[in-house]
Amino acid sequence: MNIKKAIVLIVDEAPDNLILMNGLLQEQYQVMLANSGRAALDVMQQVPRPHLVVLDVALPDMSGYSVCHQLKSSPDTAGIPVIFLQQQPDEARAFQEGGADVVAKPVAGDVLRARVDTHLRLSHSTELLKQQRNLLEHVVEEVTLELSQMLDAMIWALASLAETREYETPNHLSRVQHYVAALGRQLQSHKRFSEELSDASIKALFKAAPLHDIGKVSIPDAILLKPDRLTDEEFSVMKMHTVYGRDAIVDVENRLGYTNTFLRYAREIAYSHQEKYDGSGYPEGLAGDAIPMSARLMAVADVYDALISKRVYKPAFTHETAMEMIRQGSGEHFDPDVVDAMLTVEEEFMAIAERYSDPA
Repeated sequence: MNIKKAIVLIVDEAPDNLILMNGLLQEQYQVMLANSGRAALDVMQQVPRPHLVVLDVALPDMSGYSVCHQLKSSPDTAGIPVIFLQQQPDEARAFQEGGADVVAKPVAGDVLRARVDTHLRLSHSTELLKQQRNLLEHVVEEVTLELSQMLDAMIWALASLAETREYETPNHLSRVQHYVAALGRQLQSHKRFSEELSDASIKALFKAAPLHDIGKVSIPDAILLKPDRLTDEEFSVMKMHTVYGRDAIVDVENRLGYTNTFLRYAREIAYSHQEKYDGSGYPEGLAGDAIPMSARLMAVADVYDALISKRVYKPAFTHETAMEMIRQGSGEHFDPDVVDAMLTVEEEFMAIAERYSDPA
């Protein structure tokens, strides 16, 4: 807004007062005149609207305070400053009624010009600050989005490194993160899970899921890629991938000096996704709710995808066979409520498997 071209509305019943104030302000501003409250409100609906109102308190049809209340109640005019004209100045009442300032009547020219100029400049500065704040918020959103995209890319690169060593495709990572998110959404209203499974938590689970096997980068190829059954000694080495994955993420937390929901889920999933609900899993033999919620969801998602996927040591099972095997593992290998959630969203699992299927 250009201060010199600002529009000032003067509202006063007396023609002599209107002529006087118009003469005081017309050289510097574009002046509009109204002799009643209703006329003033009509002017305020015109575009462009006045940038400031000089308003007499004593009007013939309604008080200046009533006019001010109506202006402040509309989002289109609420931010326009109102300077009250009062025969007996009462600043406390004027401010209480929504005014920005008070000028005593009879009007002194220098005072009126100074008050109008001050509040127009203040209004102009406020608008500039608002625009700068909006611009800053937009810049922050762009930077945040860029950082989030960079983080997602780094997570994907690290996770893919572990998967490609085992000759699995990156599509496996896409599938398991979508399976986990589908389970999370289904369990949001479940009494055992609702407290933790907010929309933000499910988003963090989605990002963390691809890191479940990151510890496999430390497993020797002779064991990781062996097509035959592992010996007890080899299986002991293989089981360490959960520890290696957890330790890698703990190291990140230590270097940062803090953790967050994403890092916590990534650590829990990497370390505990091989635990079994009945306590027969590894690395700690945790059972039931002692297994982190994130790992219980990941266990179902990971096993389902392993069953329907071809591996060097096994053919791919059908969806129906995989579902039945997981159902049979309910309460033993898997959390029964997570299995029930999977059975409920079975068609979504099938759609995810189809959408992110491996190349022939």
